Amino acid sequence: MRKSNWISALVLSGVLLTACQEPQPAPDFTQRLSTEFTITKMAKNLIAPWSVAELPNGDYLITEKAGKLIQVPPRGVDGVFPERINIKGLPGDIFSGGQGGLLDVVLAPDYGVTNEIYLSYSYGTADSNGTALMRATLNGDTLEKLTIIFRASPPKAAASHFGGKIAFLPDGTLVLTLGDGFAYREDAQKPDTHLGKLVRLTHDGGLPTDNPFIGQDIDGRAFKPQIYSMGHRNVQGLAVDSETGELWEHEHGPRGGDELNLITAGANYGWPIATTGRDYQGARISPFESYKGMVDPIHDWVPSIAPSGLVIYRGEMFPDWNGDALVGGLASRDLRRVDLEKGVSVGEDILLSDLTARIRDVRLARDGAILILVENYDQARKDATTDISRGQLLKLTPK
Repeated sequence: MRKSNWISALVLSGVLLTACQEPQPAPDFTQRLSTEFTITKMAKNLIAPWSVAELPNGDYLITEKAGKLIQVPPRGVDGVFPERINIKGLPGDIFSGGQGGLLDVVLAPDYGVTNEIYLSYSYGTADSNGTALMRATLNGDTLEKLTIIFRASPPKAAASHFGGKIAFLPDGTLVLTLGDGFAYREDAQKPDTHLGKLVRLTHDGGLPTDNPFIGQDIDGRAFKPQIYSMGHRNVQGLAVDSETGELWEHEHGPRGGDELNLITAGANYGWPIATTGRDYQGARISPFESYKGMVDPIHDWVPSIAPSGLVIYRGEMFPDWNGDALVGGLASRDLRRVDLEKGVSVGEDILLSDLTARIRDVRLARDGAILILVENYDQARKDATTDISRGQLLKLTPK
């Protein structure tokens, strides 16, 4: 089965326009500062933390980008921070450079029975690297039965835009995000590379037989069968709505054009053919903000907030937030709440901007609280404490 030739006409030719685009003014937002919430520090002195997962016993697994997985028991009632546990048994081919390193950590849906966890990381060298996915059994402080179940291909030379976010769908399959490699943006529209795609796998890395592009091609170039959706740039957020089963993702644009997308199997999300972003030199990347046959974002940000971490909130602690997207901001140094009503964005709040923290990950705690993993606090703050230059895990609850 052959797809229509609009992709090859616009992308495989490699022609992208670069006309100037006027900057857009920042919209107005409702702001809620940290003083309106209770914020509890759960872990401190983290080195470039990237992702957090909560274990059933209340401990936290935290990845540090340089290649460490740590387990942190919850903070004691006496306020004492417990010692971190370094987990042994990580793969030996983790490439830590540029934006690469040890990335996401997610528990298997049946973790209570299997003790299985999934980790994504960048593999290879500066000249030849990509994104890999592994699963292993956590036994005490050691990973056992470690298996690499997927490697993105072909490898690339740029140490940027690895993706690496993991989410399990209601049917037990999993989705892994793969960035476009920055210097390879046209590959997001090419069928025979994993770059700029979401891939869907079985829990052991196998191929689901109902993946949408199996047996299809563009101009004789066959789709990699793992591809679930295409046309993505730098995906740093992935979450399943526990109530509806919908899959949501967000991705960085260049200068502006960050997107929050509702993912549909087999859909094309436009990058780099359709975008509201501009190149870093200020030129337009494409003349199109929308394009026929491609899916527009539910919400986008101009200027860019550099989104990282994503939750579709479901819980009783913040009942007014049910069904809304919580998005961390690296560049904006805040937490965004995108008000979603039946798949439509109807508003946005800025939360916690007074923390001036680069928010790297956002997760839903088992009790309905919000877990926020921050890379650092701004050292210029007048009320700074001695550990602000290190990453921290914060827990957000109502006053």
